[in-house]
This record gives sequence, C-alpha cells and structure tokens, in this order.
Amino acid sequence: MAEESKPEVRVLGMAPEAGRWLLVLVGLTIQLCLGAIYAYSVFKGPLAKYFASIGDKPSDTAMLVPYIVFLAVFGVSMPLAGKPMEKYGPRVVAAIGGVLVGLGWFLASFATSPVLLAVLYGVIGGLGVGLAYGCPIAVSTRWFPDRRGLAVGLTVLGFGFSAFLTGKLADWLMASRGGVMPTFKILGVMFLVITVLLSLLLKFPPKGWTPAGWTPPAPKAGAPAAEKVELDRGQMLRTGSFWGLWACYTIGTLAGLMAIGIAKPVGTDLGIASATATTLVGIFAVCNGVGRPIFGWLTDKLGVRNTALLSYVLIGGASVFLWQAWSQTAYVVAFVLLWACLGGWLALAPAATASFFGTKDYARNYGVMFTAYGAGAIIGSVLAGQMKDIFGSYLNVFPIVAGLAVLGIVIAVALVKPPRALAASEAKPAESK
Repeated sequence: MAEESKPEVRVLGMAPEAGRWLLVLVGLTIQLCLGAIYAYSVFKGPLAKYFASIGDKPSDTAMLVPYIVFLAVFGVSMPLAGKPMEKYGPRVVAAIGGVLVGLGWFLASFATSPVLLAVLYGVIGGLGVGLAYGCPIAVSTRWFPDRRGLAVGLTVLGFGFSAFLTGKLADWLMASRGGVMPTFKILGVMFLVITVLLSLLLKFPPKGWTPAGWTPPAPKAGAPAAEKVELDRGQMLRTGSFWGLWACYTIGTLAGLMAIGIAKPVGTDLGIASATATTLVGIFAVCNGVGRPIFGWLTDKLGVRNTALLSYVLIGGASVFLWQAWSQTAYVVAFVLLWACLGGWLALAPAATASFFGTKDYARNYGVMFTAYGAGAIIGSVLAGQMKDIFGSYLNVFPIVAGLAVLGIVIAVALVKPPRALAASEAKPAESK
C-alpha cells in the first residue's frame, strides 16, 4: 500500500526524489542564519569600543561572556526541541526558534554592557538556535534514508560557512551603516525574516515513505538492520552504542572547537602577521564547512565506525605533526585538518544517531547526543587555557589531543556500532507524537 501512495507525495510541488533536495537547500540557508554566532570575533572589538564610549570598559574575559553564554544555552536548549518537534512538526519549532534568533540579535543592539548583551544576545539568541538547529537536520534524515550522511552534511554546511559569510557581511555593514549596534538590528531583522519564512517549507515525509527504487540494506546474519531499529530516548540511553558515540563525538568536537578558539593566537605565536592570521582563520572556516558534506558522504560509503576512525587518524596525525614541527606550514596543515574534522563530526554524529537508533524519536535522541558538543567545547577550551597558563604556549596541548584521538579509536572500535543486543530483545517502534 505504501508503494501505491508514493505518487501522491509532493515536495514543494515536485516529485519527492527531486523536491527533497530543495529541502536540503532550505535547511542549509536556515543554518547560515543560525551559525552567525561563529562570527562573534568580528563583533568583539567594536562592541568593546562601543561599551567604552558609554562609560563601561570591559575586560577581554568579560567580552567573551556573551559568546560563552550563547553556546551554552544553545547546547542545553537543543534537547528541549525534540518533543515539540514530534508533536507540532519541524516548521513550528523552527519558526519559533527563528523568531527568538532574530529577537536576540535585534535586542542586542540595546545592550549597554557585556552582562546585558549576554542576556539579550546569549540567552535569547542561544535559545532560538537551540530550538531551530535540529529541525532541518531531522527533516534531512527522514527524507534521505538512502543518502543520509550526505544530506545531513549538506544541511549543516550552512552553519559551518556562516562565520565566513556573516563576518564579511558584518564588516561591510559596520563600515557603511553606522557601527556595530545598527548592524545587530539589521542582522536581527534579516535572520528573523529568512528563518521564519523558510521554516514554513519544512516537513517530514509520510510514515513509511522511501525513495522510489530504494530498499533498506539487508541485515547481516544474526543481526537486525540498523535502519529498522527504532529506539526512544530512554532505550537509547541504555545502550553502549549511545555512550560510545557520545564519547567519540565529544573527542571529535573537543579537538575542533579548541582549534577554533586558539587558531589566531597560535598563528601569531608562530610569527604570522595578524592580518594574515585572520585571513587564514577565514580559510579554516571554509574547511570546516566543506568537511561536513565530505564526511557525510564518507559516512554513507564507509560506514559510521570507519569514518570515525578516519577522523581520529587525521586529528591525531595533525596534532603530532604540529607538535613536532611547530612551524607555520605545520600550523596551516594541522588547522585545516582539525577544522575540517570538526565539521565532519557535525555531519557524522547526526547521521549515525539516525542510523543506529532510528528516526521516529530522532529529534529527542539527537538533542541528547548533541550535549557532547557542549562537553567538547568546555573541555577543549579549559584544556587549551590551562596549557597556555602553565607552559606559556599552546604547543603542549597537541600531544594531549593526539592521545585523545587514540582513545577515540579504541572507543570507536569497541562501541561505535548498531545496538544489536537491545535491538533484538527490547527495540520497539517509538511512539508517534
């Protein structure tokens, strides 16, 4: 019967096999708006000057608080979107998130201190990103059971590219539209309108839909097909597969988020001019974006575990190379790989979550899985800061990252696999909401 209903399914007025790619483009564009947080470094200096001009002279640490609060609220709030997304659909949740993102940026223009900026921009904007971020990803995972990794990678490509594109746009706006605060207003309105309008196009496929001519891969002997496993959040948390993937995700994002935080100072420590280092950071951001569809495609071709192992080989190799060579060439090569692998994990992990635990409770499942991102951000930042404080250089953080990559390989080999035992004995379809 499912086969008979397929011709009736339309996506944006097109056959689903073609129209679903437009949904990927819609999701990518939404992610471009959400990922503007990664361009915060562009605003940091102008904001500090603005606050100083009105009587407040914030420290460098104080100026980082809005950014840290934004990322923290983003990570914490993402699991909250799961249940409403299943009940009301992705377009409603994404639209609400888009409104909050736009309000956060717009209201930030009225901030008179870093603390107020952290509340208006960090809390409101971070909550909006947390609610909206998973919606396009969930849509892609359901429309692309056959090319899940590639579809998710292309969807989150927008988040990775946003730092580069938003940074360039913000520089132009600040120069031509009266400074940093008017720029926040313009970006806020733009993000709200784009995100809300595009959110209205998001939708899940009908239950049981599959692309024409595609059938799920046959299960291996004695094991259920990973594609057919449907675990709810509670069941997922009782599997070693979840904890293995969560730990691997933490290590992968730890290395990349640490690299984002120290990219420019490491370059200048090695004698690279400040302007050149800034340009290189923009190039690294592009690598972060490109890594997402590449690793998504590799996940489809090589499988989750093998792609994870490849990422750790690259992370470990890059870290050892930079540690031993400690040169400008080694810096460029290593940071290209570290940023690309971060993007890779942001495509690999959501695709793996859907493949291992199913799509019916995906929004809540990946919301929990995404807490690894927050853990990686905190651990990576603290680790890099401690090494700098103790040794006066970031050099000694890289052998530690290499060691963590080896640990990631061990965990991936042992635990990153479909939850076969639970799937055989306990798995049952997650309740539709």
